Amino acid sequence: MSVLLAVDVGLRTGLAFFGEDGRLQSYRSQNFGTPARLRRAAFALLVEHPMLRWIALEGGGPLAEIWKRAAERRGIDVMQIGAERWRERLLYDRERRSGEAAKENAGELARRVIEWSDAPRPTSLRHDAAEAILLGVWAAVEVGLLSAVPDGLRR
Repeated sequence: MSVLLAVDVGLRTGLAFFGEDGRLQSYRSQNFGTPARLRRAAFALLVEHPMLRWIALEGGGPLAEIWKRAAERRGIDVMQIGAERWRERLLYDRERRSGEAAKENAGELARRVIEWSDAPRPTSLRHDAAEAILLGVWAAVEVGLLSAVPDGLRR
């Protein structure tokens, strides 16, 4: 059962679900298309996962507010941060010198999280799903599901 959901906020959204052990359970990229569709889908997604205790959001604005309202209606705690915060903890300075470099290195690190978690391997991994995975690792440490970033994830 998933207890943490990490969301790379946007109409094209990255979603990553984590279990009580702090390991990635599932992940995906989804294009909601419109704010109205996102609003309906966000609430439905939270209803489908009744054990969720936390949602971590990367990003802000009206689309993040949709997730926050849906979470509040379900009594789920929300953390909202910018990408620079989780990147600081998970990527080396040299890996985040530019946004493009950070996204590329995030994809590589997300694949290591997938392997470490024994989650299904992707045929392709979009950057929004990769960033949601890494946001989820950051959040799992923040809420205490993990005591630290697991050894071996960073090179």
